[in-house]
Amino acid sequence: MDGGRLGVAVSGGPDSLALLLLAQAAMPGRIEAATVDHGLRPESAAEAEMVADVCRELGVKHAILPVTLGRGNRQGQARVARYAALNDWLGERSLDVLATAHHADDQAETLLMRLNRGSGLPGLAGIRSATRLPDGTHFVVRPLLEWRRSELAAVVQGAGLQAVDDPSNRDPAYDRARIRQAMGQADWLDPAALATSARLLGEAEGVIEMVLAHELRVAVSREDGGVRYRPQGPRLIRHLAVERILSDFAKQARGSQIAALVTALEGGGKGNLAGILARVDGDCWIFSEEPARRSG
Repeated sequence: MDGGRLGVAVSGGPDSLALLLLAQAAMPGRIEAATVDHGLRPESAAEAEMVADVCRELGVKHAILPVTLGRGNRQGQARVARYAALNDWLGERSLDVLATAHHADDQAETLLMRLNRGSGLPGLAGIRSATRLPDGTHFVVRPLLEWRRSELAAVVQGAGLQAVDDPSNRDPAYDRARIRQAMGQADWLDPAALATSARLLGEAEGVIEMVLAHELRVAVSREDGGVRYRPQGPRLIRHLAVERILSDFAKQARGSQIAALVTALEGGGKGNLAGILARVDGDCWIFSEEPARRSG
């Protein structure tokens, strides 16, 4: 980020405080910080003010971004609201990119959670080092993915700061808290090695995306309102290509449904998935929207 300006998301926990300290040391005068106050705990407003005080001592501009959550899945709502508020803040402050404090232990926990859910390769790739903010116009970077939680806590302790202790991090109602507790009891697990596996899976996903892009470029064409696909790649690429073709029709289907359709087409059969007709024509698969039913 030569010459750029960085926005830092700081909750007040040890990880994000360490990120703030490290970013200020690496980019003095080129960072700003923001704390999103979800209002989920009575202490949240005071914790946001604590971060503001730390930033004032460091000479870093700071903003508190209050958000309001509705009923339902509070954790999911909080994530959506948090990133939306941070995206708006980046634009208002003309900041180039956002940094968050995800680290190697977070990555290991994410990998284990997704393995336990039977996730495919995109999920197992874990937390990306750089992505676009959800439904946003800015990018988020995660520069601490190779740092351990204990190392970040040591940075904060060395600076003489007292970090926020969020009890939800230990609440067994949440998957991540249960995984974290289980990992703490399994001393044979190596979070750094798990994080490395997630990174390598992410690289593998990148290679697959390149192969898929080639398949879509050379084997898929539009004609007469439909799509003609001449499969060339292996089954995984065929599956992903069909998934992408469906999305081009603004349709979605479960992975198992797509797999069943691919099997039928490979056997010379046909199918109807999410309102899209699929059939075989020589060495091609033809996709077209199901005709509208006549009324009356």
